[in-house]
Amino acid sequence: MTEAAADTVSRRTRGLDRAFEILEFLRVKRQPMRPNEIASEIGAPRSSVYELINLLLRHGMLDYEGEDGRVYLGRRLYFLGTAYAEQFDLMRECDRMLVRLAEETRETAQMCLLEGRKYTVAMMREGIRPFRISSNVGELVSIVWTASGRLLVSHLSDQQILDLIPPEDFVLPNGRRMDPAEFIAQVRQASHDGFFTFNSEVENFTHCFAVPIFQADGACIATLCLVAPREDGLRNRTAYLESLLKAANEISEKLGFHNGRTQVTIAG
Repeated sequence: MTEAAADTVSRRTRGLDRAFEILEFLRVKRQPMRPNEIASEIGAPRSSVYELINLLLRHGMLDYEGEDGRVYLGRRLYFLGTAYAEQFDLMRECDRMLVRLAEETRETAQMCLLEGRKYTVAMMREGIRPFRISSNVGELVSIVWTASGRLLVSHLSDQQILDLIPPEDFVLPNGRRMDPAEFIAQVRQASHDGFFTFNSEVENFTHCFAVPIFQADGACIATLCLVAPREDGLRNRTAYLESLLKAANEISEKLGFHNGRTQVTIAG
């Protein structure tokens, strides 16, 4: 490859990286923004950001929102997402299980993932209740704040966990700083038990349940969760966990992992 050709490839690669950075930035921000605001936030030259945004607009990856030049994720991304969902068995199976869990328990059911160094709710089915318990799908939250977080990092070493989670994320919503050693101990206990439950750190009236979905090599790649009013969650703890474990095991088996744990042992 000539030097000129190599330089062209390098520039195109940097352009792709920057385009994906713009899309990811808007996904995290979850609101339309002006190109100059995007450039300032991501620390990129305005000229290259404007050029890439115009390219993304032409291809339908971004759309204009409002009359002041703000842009946001485009409709074409929706069609790409639906095509992805049609082919990715995990998403389809989880959606089916969430429907089943919400019907069985009447509680809000979720499928949760790691997104970079954070936790996010990827899919959700609301329970049949007079009042609504839900989360913002796609919102990035500290791993430490969540029941699922203890399971999603359980395949990592202690040092890998500390390297993954930003130090400031150990500060809980109530202002208390959790000792990282305490969090890691909870991770190891959750891995041993095969589930984790606690009173939510985010919503003080809810009790959260999480169980792991394993891929073939035994790594937890997602969780199935229930979010219930605190008193109902504690009263129905065994039944809710058994429903979750049965659903998660069915998905894990389809991914090549065999566990078989569907019974819950409650200490105390």
